[in-house]
Amino acid sequence: MPPITTVAVFCGARPGCNPAYRSAAIALGEAIAHAGMRLVYGGGRVGLMGALADGAVNAGGHVVGIIPEFLSARELAHEGLTRQIVTDSMHTRKRRMFELADAFVALPGGLGTLDEVVEIITWRQLGLHDKPILLCDVANSAAPLLALLEAAITCGFAQAEARDLFERTDGVAATIARLRQLQTGREGEAARL
Repeated sequence: MPPITTVAVFCGARPGCNPAYRSAAIALGEAIAHAGMRLVYGGGRVGLMGALADGAVNAGGHVVGIIPEFLSARELAHEGLTRQIVTDSMHTRKRRMFELADAFVALPGGLGTLDEVVEIITWRQLGLHDKPILLCDVANSAAPLLALLEAAITCGFAQAEARDLFERTDGVAATIARLRQLQTGREGEAARL
């Protein structure tokens, strides 16, 4: 299997309440660029999404934004990317991010980020792909999601093997180190999404 060359990052369209979140987003964008990997993300210019993209762009990285038309029309699209893809829907956005990515990283975020992360984990559980998924834990931000997944296992709604569908990494440095060690998974079955 070849090494990771394209990383899709899910993160918030708001900055969050802890300055460490924004710092981590910038640092992750920079680190992806310095590692020679391409960044794929939600295409926005605000919140952690904007900070992530700015970090990568300012470090000379290749950045692809994927944004639904209705958000682009609200002038939320980042103007300084290598490429901006406008989609017809939120689902098409997620599917396109899936198609382009070799691996996925989750930074802190809100409901949209939670939706993206849980869906990509679910697609892996269903056998639609075998691409790595990393939860970049910034200031203990991953704890609520991990607790939710543990509750699903405890209550009998998920098998213990669900823990193997993703990895928690402790901050940006550990996330980049892990991405450099990983290889791409099976391409996936986007047609079945």
